[in-house]
Amino acid sequence: MKMTDKRVKSLRNYSLIAGLVLASAFVFQNNAWSWGGAEQAVVIAAPAKDEPAGTSHSETALFAGGCFWGIQGVFQHVKGVTSAVSGYTGGAAGTASYEEVSTGETGHAESVKVTFDPTQVTYGELLHIFFSVGHNPTQLNRQGPDTGSQYRSAVFPQNAAQTEVAKAYIVQLNASKSYSEPMVTTVENNGHFYPAEAYHQNFLNDNPDYPYIVVNDLPKIKDLQHYFPANYREQPVLVKE
Repeated sequence: MKMTDKRVKSLRNYSLIAGLVLASAFVFQNNAWSWGGAEQAVVIAAPAKDEPAGTSHSETALFAGGCFWGIQGVFQHVKGVTSAVSGYTGGAAGTASYEEVSTGETGHAESVKVTFDPTQVTYGELLHIFFSVGHNPTQLNRQGPDTGSQYRSAVFPQNAAQTEVAKAYIVQLNASKSYSEPMVTTVENNGHFYPAEAYHQNFLNDNPDYPYIVVNDLPKIKDLQHYFPANYREQPVLVKE
């Protein structure tokens, strides 16, 4: 099978020892995974259009923006988020596995399903964080050291209101030239979510010294705390085994 990202070979082995301390045999490979560096946060305006206020205390949203380790880690530290699960979105059920998705030929993107309380944090606020500190929405089919369509920038709206908010915000940000390049984020309809393997869940929280996490993802948590102090919480909401 063709390898398309720097994490695949070792993570195959890692899946066999999920739940154990990372073996020293992987140290030499970690250095390769760390190349690329964290994407820089960008200060952007909040969305002018957001979902209307309601009485519901639970809503879901799906985001894809590179490796799901970092995206999950960011949203786990957002107040009002009750769950953030790593997984795959955009393809069929039969190909929703790490090895298949890593070929870049399944249509899936590494994604994160966020469940949140819209009375505490709105969908627009989640988009604000996603586009500002979560990832770089101007990179086509890549993010940091990872390349392939499975690392594309995409949102998968779960209702008509989310679709309107996401599309309007992308138009707003492009018109304001908030980034040095145009955004490439897609708004996609195939929003069926398949949870990723257990060893991917809470990866940032459980492996803070992992070289890939140190270089590419921990800076995102610091940026969240710095740029969104009102939305940041110190203790993350974790996926339960």
